[in-house]
Amino acid sequence: MKNMRNTILFAMALLMAGACDPSGLFSFGEDPAKKEYPLEHGMMVLGKQLEDPYSVRNITKALESLYPTKAGTVDVSETDLYVRFLPKSQEEYDYLLSLGVEMLDHPLDYEIVREGDYYHDPSIPDGDITWQYAVVRPDFVFPTGVRYEVLDHCHITEHEVFTRAGEDGIDWDAVERESFRLTGNAHLLDDAPCTKGGAANPSGRITLVDGLRPNAVEGVKGVRVACNVFVKIGQAYTDTEGYYTIDKSFSTEPRYWLVFKNKKGYGIGLNLILVGGSSSTMGKHSQEGCSLEVDASSDRTLFARCVVNNAVWDYFENCKTAAGSIKAPPANLRLWLFAGLGASSAMMLHHGAGVDHELVKKYLGDWAPIVKWFLPDVTIGYKNYEDYDSVYATVVHELAHASHFQQVEKAWWDILIEYTLTSYITSGMMTYGTGGEENAGYCEVAEMWAYYLSSKFYRMRYPRSVAMFGTSYWFYPQIFSYLDDRGLDHYKIYQALVPEVTDRDKLRDKLLALYPDFKTNILLAFNRYL
Repeated sequence: MKNMRNTILFAMALLMAGACDPSGLFSFGEDPAKKEYPLEHGMMVLGKQLEDPYSVRNITKALESLYPTKAGTVDVSETDLYVRFLPKSQEEYDYLLSLGVEMLDHPLDYEIVREGDYYHDPSIPDGDITWQYAVVRPDFVFPTGVRYEVLDHCHITEHEVFTRAGEDGIDWDAVERESFRLTGNAHLLDDAPCTKGGAANPSGRITLVDGLRPNAVEGVKGVRVACNVFVKIGQAYTDTEGYYTIDKSFSTEPRYWLVFKNKKGYGIGLNLILVGGSSSTMGKHSQEGCSLEVDASSDRTLFARCVVNNAVWDYFENCKTAAGSIKAPPANLRLWLFAGLGASSAMMLHHGAGVDHELVKKYLGDWAPIVKWFLPDVTIGYKNYEDYDSVYATVVHELAHASHFQQVEKAWWDILIEYTLTSYITSGMMTYGTGGEENAGYCEVAEMWAYYLSSKFYRMRYPRSVAMFGTSYWFYPQIFSYLDDRGLDHYKIYQALVPEVTDRDKLRDKLLALYPDFKTNILLAFNRYL
């Protein structure tokens, strides 16, 4: 695992050297005072193991306690298996996900002494995937070659299922509650008053505040809200307004968390390597639901995750409209967020760029194929950004690069990465170099597009703004803005970002070939910024 750690450190060096300079976007001062939310980050701390009230044996005992004359005639069969998997690679982890297995990195039958974003079993070496806990149906076909253990056979009662027209005359909600009492977990029921009485399907709304917009409150879109009590796990995705309703009912307070693996397929990290999306715990709340409003004074990590989530969602939506389309970033885009990093990047490492470069492959050796699985595509450093709009503009800038990558693919992107790394060193740590280096044209085309599109989308979101990002550099995103103002919009400009366009002159010639009716304006734009 020492080699794996060295690999990660090397990758981080790549990301920092290949990052976009944030000075063309925003600069903010000291952190404002933060509103305290009951959120904790880092690794959770577990306490003692608890007796699971949902095991078949304990539900059977509870049934016998409440209905002694019926217990022998009612079958308490297993409805679920409580299991844990130990995937040895990202491929195995992803394969389990493809089978519909929803995994948690911590056991479900232990006290949580301190909440956290993740857990790593102390028996598993650092750098390896930790045990993944899940609940599957009894007929689940366990994949060959993936290590697993069945921890318990469970009977998860659902109030709506087991009280149909007095079919068996048994109140299964009462049986569930009795099982909590018999297993020493009655305090969990006593601490969970429910105004509606009995079990409830949790529902609520997760919202985010953007103070620069007239309708400041918006839903956190497409994130997964999950909750559990022991092995009973419920979940739901938020809709575009942030509303959700969990698919299971609960008689006691569940533990809630947000999972930033979006409904559209992109994942926001970083918890640990090989984790598809970060989790933000919200602690225990009523079985009727948990609602949360997040703003710039909230927990900083949660705020950043929510803003990035919504910015990516909106970018995907803006890629294809009635007016035209550009290629969206890959659906399984992986983004990592860094609170202590001041720059951002779109190295597209998860999709093979950079890692497949001969110089990088030579350094990584046999680790190269593995590194590709857990590295991010996009990194967002939000050290200097405090407000929604600043994070939003940064995200759009990097996603514009990701759309460009989709058009030119890996070989083109590898040259861009090599230029960025080289110029970072040879030009005195200047992110974009001076413009006179070999292959500077790749950087020129890429950054013209990214700064232009981030400016345009920013003004679309904030119509009163006249923001124009990146105009102080040696490349000129103003060229695209000039053309846009005269009818050559971003959908049309994007069509010129093809592999053979590797510098400013080739870009101009491609635009002329594609849009001869705009010849005068194209020539004026490029000649204006010589």
